[in-house]
Amino acid sequence: MAVDYTVIVLYLAGMLAMGWWGMRRAKSKSEFLVAGRRLGPAMYSGTMAAIVLGGASTIGGVGLGYQYGLSGAWMVFTIGLGLLALSVFFSARIARLKVYTVSEMLDLRYGGRAGVISGVVMWAYTLMLAVTSTIAYATIFDVLFDMNRTVAIVLGGSIVVAYSTLGGMWSITLTDMVQFVVKTVGVLLLLLPIAVVKAGGFSEMKAKLPTSYFDPLGIGGETIFTYVLIYTFGMLIGQDIWQRVFTARGDRTAKWGGTVAGTYCLAYALAGAVIGTAAKVLYPKLGSPDDAFATIVKDELPVGVRGLVLAAALAAVMSTSSGALIACATVANNDIWSRLRGAVRPDGEAHDEVKGNRVFILVMGVAVIGTAIALNNVVEALTVAYNLLVGGLLVPILGGLLWKRGTVQGALASVTVGGLAVIGLMAGYGILANEPVYYGLLASLAAYVAVSLVTRPTDEAVLIAWRQRLAGRSPELVSEPVPAHQ
Repeated sequence: MAVDYTVIVLYLAGMLAMGWWGMRRAKSKSEFLVAGRRLGPAMYSGTMAAIVLGGASTIGGVGLGYQYGLSGAWMVFTIGLGLLALSVFFSARIARLKVYTVSEMLDLRYGGRAGVISGVVMWAYTLMLAVTSTIAYATIFDVLFDMNRTVAIVLGGSIVVAYSTLGGMWSITLTDMVQFVVKTVGVLLLLLPIAVVKAGGFSEMKAKLPTSYFDPLGIGGETIFTYVLIYTFGMLIGQDIWQRVFTARGDRTAKWGGTVAGTYCLAYALAGAVIGTAAKVLYPKLGSPDDAFATIVKDELPVGVRGLVLAAALAAVMSTSSGALIACATVANNDIWSRLRGAVRPDGEAHDEVKGNRVFILVMGVAVIGTAIALNNVVEALTVAYNLLVGGLLVPILGGLLWKRGTVQGALASVTVGGLAVIGLMAGYGILANEPVYYGLLASLAAYVAVSLVTRPTDEAVLIAWRQRLAGRSPELVSEPVPAHQ
């Protein structure tokens, strides 16, 4: 394993070096939080694909392939569909808003007062997303070094916190590009063909496995529908995803770069399912489906290649973890702390803004590592995160983008009713049940529509400023609303 260890150590050292290099570029709030809003198509596509394809998509995607066959691709496939929908229909408008958080968008659309409550829900989502990624370090480092779970979480988490704190989004962008290349080579170009060959090819796989393993809908219609509801819609509204949209250089970059990333996700989904199916042929009696990735890598790949593929898994986890961490810190600082203390500093105080956001990334990073050590169940944590996100924020965000009659009172009611309904239903039905997100979303929609219709419409000046912002006018020019006849 000496060669494999060397590959992993060099990879981790490279991540820290890029964090140090990114620190030299992050001199303002815009540079630190959204990479100066100037990523071109290549970097934008790579980093967007990197953040959405994390440990759950890699290790979990292979595990679903092991359990269900080709239909196990649906979880990651719906992530790709969500990213495609976001890129084609919404990303250009989102990029033109020139904001830093989803809650700032809600304040712009509804005229203020929606930020803190929506910020708390978004903070809870990003925190749990970062925690689930951090827990995954334990699996990878256990395979690599037979390392204690707590030590593995602290080691992996500390590296991500270090480079994220140093350079913010610039460091994360640079590391994500490396991680994108490593994942592409490790999973798509190496592990996929080797796994199929080791399993005897597709003809042998079909001969040894039940026909359900090759049924595109074998995982079940209800499961696919739930994946669409949680992951496809989750991609449309998550702060971690929007913060990457904010990094785009322009409308076309956001739209077409995101479309390329979404298409890549579809290919990655199928690759994971095929690898898992091959692992089922090679190891039909594994204790857990999630062990399939580590087992096939450890037993079937040659020296050096094994290290690169494990680095690919580590890259997948780190990209999602760092993206969720900076999103969590951005929301905590800009949407919650700054509003509660009532003293939001202007962007002109660049040094203070960067320093404050660095402190929040460090604090949130420590909180994420501590929570990851305390929790064991990744699936439950991820389900709680997405249930809160979709049940609490999907309706007011999409409603704000699509329905002029929506009001701030309707948005607040939607967030509150949807969030409380999801929490109550998870307590009643169980965290992993489908009912919490189904009924929570319906309750959120009902509250939004009903309250919006019985309250005064949003002030026309607010809507004019909102339309101007969507059209790409700079925030400075929108400070004084233009009369309707102009």
